[in-house]
Amino acid sequence: MNPENKIDERPNVLRAGVLGANDGITSVAGVVIGVAASTSNLAIILLAGASAALAGAFSMAGGEYVSVSTQADTEKMLAKENGTSMEALKATNPWHAAISSFISFAVGSILPLLATPPPPKNFRIIATVIAVAIALFLTGYISAALGGAPKRPSVIRNVIVGLLTMLVTYIIGTLIHI
Repeated sequence: MNPENKIDERPNVLRAGVLGANDGITSVAGVVIGVAASTSNLAIILLAGASAALAGAFSMAGGEYVSVSTQADTEKMLAKENGTSMEALKATNPWHAAISSFISFAVGSILPLLATPPPPKNFRIIATVIAVAIALFLTGYISAALGGAPKRPSVIRNVIVGLLTMLVTYIIGTLIHI
C-alpha cells in the first residue's frame, strides 16, 4: 500500500470532537439559559439541561455515524471507478467519529450544568453566560491551533454563535415565564 494514498482519520475525529464540544456547550447552555429565564426552579433547570445533554450526545453521535458512513460509501464508490486501493479508504471509520462526537458533546455539556447551580438565582444566568463564553473562547482557540487556522476568527465565531444562541433562548424563556 502506498502511504500517500492512505486517508488520515485524525482530522475527521478532531472535527467531530470540536463540533461535539462546541455543540454540547452551546446547546445545553441555550436550554439552561432559556429555562432559567422562564423559572427559578433549579431542579427543572437542571433536568432540562441534563435531558438536553443526553439527547444531544446521542444525536451528535448518530449524526456523525450516518454522515461518515455516507462519506465512506461515496469514497468507496469513487475508488472503484478510479481504481484506487480499497486499503487506503479503511481509515475512515464512522464509529470513531461517532464516539468522539458523543464524548466531546457530553464533556462540553457539563460546563453549563456545573455553572448554573452555585450562584444565587439572581446571578445564575449571567454566571452561565460568562462560563460559556470563556469555554467557547477556549474551544475556538484550541481548534484553530490544532488545525493551523487563524485563531482570532475562530474564537470570534465561536463566542458570537454561543452568545446569540443564549440570547435567543433567553428571550423565549422570558416570554414564556412561568
